[in-house]
Amino acid sequence: MKPDGRFGAVELQVLWQSLISTVNEQATALQRSAFSPIVREAGDLANGVFDTRGRMVAQAVTGTPGHINSMAMGARAVLEEFPPEDLAPGDVLITNDPYRTAGQLLDVTVISPVFRGGRVIAFFGSTIHHSDVGGYGIGAGGRDVFEEGLWIPICKLMKSGDRNEDVWRFILSNVRTPDHVSGDLHAQMASATVGAQRLQALCDNYGLDHIDDLSDEIVARSERATRESIRRLPASEHEAQALLDLADGTVIAIKCRVSVDPEAGEILVDYDGSSPASTWGINVVRNYTHAYTTFTVRSMLNPEIPNNHGSLAPIKLAAPEGSIVNAVSPQPCTARHVVGMFLPNALLKALCPLRPEMAMAEGSGAVWTMQVSGFNADGSPFITAMFTYAGGVGGRAAKPGLSACSYPTGVAAVPVEVVEASAPVRFIRKELRPGSGGAGRQPGGLGQTIEFQVDTKERWQLNAVTSRLEHAPQGILGGGQGAPGSFRVNGEPVRSQARLELEPSDVVRLDLPGGGGYGPSA
Repeated sequence: MKPDGRFGAVELQVLWQSLISTVNEQATALQRSAFSPIVREAGDLANGVFDTRGRMVAQAVTGTPGHINSMAMGARAVLEEFPPEDLAPGDVLITNDPYRTAGQLLDVTVISPVFRGGRVIAFFGSTIHHSDVGGYGIGAGGRDVFEEGLWIPICKLMKSGDRNEDVWRFILSNVRTPDHVSGDLHAQMASATVGAQRLQALCDNYGLDHIDDLSDEIVARSERATRESIRRLPASEHEAQALLDLADGTVIAIKCRVSVDPEAGEILVDYDGSSPASTWGINVVRNYTHAYTTFTVRSMLNPEIPNNHGSLAPIKLAAPEGSIVNAVSPQPCTARHVVGMFLPNALLKALCPLRPEMAMAEGSGAVWTMQVSGFNADGSPFITAMFTYAGGVGGRAAKPGLSACSYPTGVAAVPVEVVEASAPVRFIRKELRPGSGGAGRQPGGLGQTIEFQVDTKERWQLNAVTSRLEHAPQGILGGGQGAPGSFRVNGEPVRSQARLELEPSDVVRLDLPGGGGYGPSA
């Protein structure tokens, strides 16, 4: 460090890379030790390090924008209730408050302080999709948030290194798979311990008593670089709309207006005019809307800038309270990814005039999620963790759209072998869907077809969350539209978002949408 307290360029780069390695090791520890297949196999998680003011300094290079950027906002809410001076070594904080963190009860956030020299110097946080929090499960049929599962307020999971037994009992008494939930909570805490150990080693190696100065430098540089990217754009306003339909025929409009203020180095995204809140559990909380909004804008501006508090600060959000993009309690929100992951389809169209070379045609949007429950042949109950499938991504300026890729979430598909090993699910078919991508100079990616049955003698239940069954993904700049999706049981279309009661012989078929094309065909 220089005499004036500032970091030299080389020193700062070395410290930054060490910090990134630290959070990546934290994420690796979590993914390897998690019980839930959606975390272990698909990477549905977020990890990050925060300074004492609750600002996200660095994130692991994995996980989903919805989790990561929601956690960036949610950590500050947690620390408002438990500031550093009220914490002791060995304390661990927990919550799944959907309206203050990641938008659904199944996403549990765990935050652990790091002490050095008797004071808190940082926090390591993680958000993962748990297999079960009681209630309705991973579906859109809950009528309010209280029907969707157990709400864990911001509280201490551990006190001075000991279990806060009342909290543990409340959680594990309200879930169907207490061993798995307990295992995933321990995995989250263990990953924070790994992060803390690596951070202590970093401080030892570079003679740091804290990371306040390092955090200030990283956040300030990231914010400055983001504002400079915005200042290179013309002062302007751009509007766009995208339509999303559900299995029951409901059509949702996402409208956005992007206002560029080069003088301030800021961009405002306003969702005024979007659909009101739904009676289905697909409503998006403000944090989750902010997460996918900032992700999309940053990917168009300068994706090389680190994703942290500083780079997110110049991107402002306006969303009508109580609408489908700014849900308030008790509006249901378990399947908020249906709308949240769809937001980039509207936003990319609005941003296209600013950076057409970075634009992309509409894609399938949200992953389709499945959860199966019922009884085995011996009478014992089973419930699968959520398993997901993706359609096609829209064509890009210089590349075709990706096939069966879960943009914008980044979550991988849980292998069929893992699903079949966890429950009596038997897959009949899983293949790309020929002809589903839109035509264009750069064609859209292909969707996929999946068929499965459940080997049981009893009736079984399916929580399925699908979308884009009528309104096809649109092309951009003259590109053709992709094919819409199809959700059928025994060849008959399903017209409901509610949990289905099915017979042992029933066959479920999913045909996921393809992406739209970019530019006219030659």
